[in-house]
Amino acid sequence: MPSQRSSLMQSTPEEAGKTPSAAAEDTQWSRPECQAWTGMLLLGTCLLYCARVTMPVCTVAMSQDFGWNKKEAGIVLSSFFWGYCLTQVVGGHLGDRIGGEKVILLSASTWGFITVVTPLLAHLGSGHLAFMTFSRILTGLLQGVYFPALTSLLSQRVQESERAFTYSTVGAGSQFGTLVTGGVGSVLLDWCGWQSVFYFSGGLTLLWVYYVYRYLLNEKDLILALGVLAQGLPMARPSKVPWRQLFRKPSVWAAVCSQLSSACSFFILLSWLPTFFKETFPHSKGWVFNVVPWLLAIPASLFSGFLSDRLISQGYRVITVRKFMQVMGLGLSSIFALCLGHTTSFLKAIIFASASVSFQTFNHSGISVNIQDLAPSCAGFLFGVANTAGALAGVIGVCLGGYLIEATGSWTCVFNLVAIISNLGLGTFLVFGKAQRVDLTPTHEDL
Repeated sequence: MPSQRSSLMQSTPEEAGKTPSAAAEDTQWSRPECQAWTGMLLLGTCLLYCARVTMPVCTVAMSQDFGWNKKEAGIVLSSFFWGYCLTQVVGGHLGDRIGGEKVILLSASTWGFITVVTPLLAHLGSGHLAFMTFSRILTGLLQGVYFPALTSLLSQRVQESERAFTYSTVGAGSQFGTLVTGGVGSVLLDWCGWQSVFYFSGGLTLLWVYYVYRYLLNEKDLILALGVLAQGLPMARPSKVPWRQLFRKPSVWAAVCSQLSSACSFFILLSWLPTFFKETFPHSKGWVFNVVPWLLAIPASLFSGFLSDRLISQGYRVITVRKFMQVMGLGLSSIFALCLGHTTSFLKAIIFASASVSFQTFNHSGISVNIQDLAPSCAGFLFGVANTAGALAGVIGVCLGGYLIEATGSWTCVFNLVAIISNLGLGTFLVFGKAQRVDLTPTHEDL
């Protein structure tokens, strides 16, 4: 696919004199290229979450093997976010400078390798908790660059009218990856032990890296990017964004706050739902509660992107559509999370969990795309700032969840916490959220 490879090169010096709109058109993917990359990035996001959720799926089995209590399990689960929050801004910055696709490939090759060797680290000595915590911190560091680099890549390569559907399609990989690890991982966990789940997810990631490197990326561009990183040379384009002016905008802080809320509430559910079902319904099958919510979330994510682009094409204001998506993604999903904490029926719990997780995917067509509305020229950096805040909140939220469960013996407080965080972010975005571009000049028409 030589045409696809050559199209991924960053802007050349000759393009620097073009207007922003003309330069943007030159760097955007053609429809076949967009389809090919959307499919591969969907698979990449899937494998990202395959590796990410191996620990939540295996936590109960590992706790039994290593004698962890809830607080210790919470430390291991939250340690991922300790690393994850540190590389968000770096990932977005690198994506804006050397190309998001290169950042994604380099990080995926490393997190895939670490995932494969995690079971070996667990048996190096008696300090299981320390080794697992260290492994998860490293994985978080490497995965932290993914979504900021992805946001940078899509903001530069995808037309605005197709951006919500593309992002929601790629974002559906998060549910698909959780589904794969929840389903296949649960079977491997029962048949072959928790170690096999790490081998499975890490091995598939390394195969994906090989395919993208072999067929979609230009080898010379990748080597050049490695040289830039190794030597610390100035990267492709100088930044002319007025950061002080950018962060004086209430709409930017509304986006950051809403992204913080959506990320934190999602991380809490992602980390604790498997344990909730295992302990509350001990006779239930792991493949059911680890599969059904994420299976239903995939069409929900695709539908949210289609609906968003459809409403905009019919003349609805961009900011109105973004806020509607956030009402679904944060407001309605939190209601079902509250219901989840007040049921003793396994069937109702599955329904509530599925609804909550499914409606959370509407955030892909709301706040995630709104960041690209506000600052397409530095969307990776801005998303990195917002997701750093979300990851920091995730660390606190997941740890606080474990502490509350241990202290109260009830899961209700965890789902109350999710609802409170979600609605704080929703309220802020509804009041202050806008879709007017803020990274160039204040003369653009408010959408």
